[in-house]
Amino acid sequence: MKKTQRQHLKENELAMMASSARETYEERKGQIVPIAIVAAVMAAAAIGYFAWRNRVEGRAHTMLAQAIVVADARVGPPPATGQPSTGLSFATEREKHQAALTKFKVIADEYPSTDAGLFARYREATTYMALGVPASAAPSFQQVIDRGGNSLYADMARLGLAEAQAQTGQYEPAINTFKDLAQRKDGQLPVDGVLIRLGRTYLDAGKRAEAEQTFNRIVQEFPESPFSGDARRELDQLKKTT
Repeated sequence: MKKTQRQHLKENELAMMASSARETYEERKGQIVPIAIVAAVMAAAAIGYFAWRNRVEGRAHTMLAQAIVVADARVGPPPATGQPSTGLSFATEREKHQAALTKFKVIADEYPSTDAGLFARYREATTYMALGVPASAAPSFQQVIDRGGNSLYADMARLGLAEAQAQTGQYEPAINTFKDLAQRKDGQLPVDGVLIRLGRTYLDAGKRAEAEQTFNRIVQEFPESPFSGDARRELDQLKKTT
């Protein structure tokens, strides 16, 4: 086929495609225009949503930073007259924890679906524990578990919930949670740290044999662990009270 013939065929093909496109548009322009409008509205909504979400995340993180400043503040008497200020301080640990708790709770309540809100809820729970009210900490830990999925926060909250349960005498659910966390081969928490809490919870529940078995596991499987010395001391104490 000659070059000029091929060129004519190509031009005819393009002309047919253009004609077909025009006909399709004329037939469906009543549908195409509304679809285009809807697409434009959806695009604008998506842009607006992400801009709004970034603003929300920004506010939440700013508030979280302020709450952490309170949580990390110095405890002690104010500086003497004439001495330079040392920044934010509280007279007692309890006063500091109460102030931090209020700030963490506000963030968690106002921004529950953000990372900052999730972390604030976790810190709310741990602050309740520091204040000696584990019964109040448990629901906050559970909210982190429910929202956290497979995140480290969720696993830390499971550990915290088990600790809160143990401190309120709910030994069986606490033991079950500690055991589950210790059996996870791909878990994000140090197994030796979980086991030392499991062993002590067994002791609190009066299950000496299970406690001894758990402490022995730490000594045998994690000899270099900082918890190995604690486990040995617990085993020595068990022998003395046998």
